Amino acid sequence: MHLHPLSFVFLLLLVAGAAKVCVAVTTALHGFRGCAVREFSFVAQKPGCKGLHITTEACWGRCQTWEKPVPDPPYIQRHHRVCTYSRTRHMTARLPGCQPNVSPLYHYPMALQCHCAVCSTQDTECETF
Repeated sequence: MHLHPLSFVFLLLLVAGAAKVCVAVTTALHGFRGCAVREFSFVAQKPGCKGLHITTEACWGRCQTWEKPVPDPPYIQRHHRVCTYSRTRHMTARLPGCQPNVSPLYHYPMALQCHCAVCSTQDTECETF
């Protein structure tokens, strides 16, 4: 099979471009800075019911954070932000195999929009600093 020289150059550019796109896609999450909605799966459980595998949307990412020493108490200035919900939709699932006296309803948030903010224990598991 004989390729025209321009066809061969075009084919090389196409393959090189596809390789570059693949690299960009695979490294995008590794180098990602910021906060975004991402698919998340977990097993919903509560006493008296069987577990249920749920796939939803959750917040994921890295936010700017820093600490610096200062001369006055508490001797450190902190700026800690976490990737958390800014808009949610409240979802309800029905757990299987619940005992007669246990409600099968399981409530959880689905992320619609996320942002970097101070951690709030109302909707996020926060680490103590």
